[in-house]
Amino acid sequence: MAGMKVTLAGQGWSFDATAPDTLLQAADKAGIRLPSSCRNGTCRTCLCRATSGTVRYKIEWPGLSLDEKRDGYILPCVAIAETDLTLQVPAASR
Repeated sequence: MAGMKVTLAGQGWSFDATAPDTLLQAADKAGIRLPSSCRNGTCRTCLCRATSGTVRYKIEWPGLSLDEKRDGYILPCVAIAETDLTLQVPAASR
């Protein structure tokens, strides 16, 4: 199965994300480091904003408020790409 294309808006980098990998795992495989700590959706270290695209979550309700979800914020450590995505992750590195 082909992966979804994930683009980091500020850096212009992109990587493929294929289920069941989370966005964090897919980025790591592509040599891109996204901020992370707990990797289970509770600490919010990886919190970033998706400006386009949709995700689904490995857990029922990740550590996001309803307002954050409405504003496009996601937790890449437990998010799986359902479409191509554009993310704002200022602290991403290679």
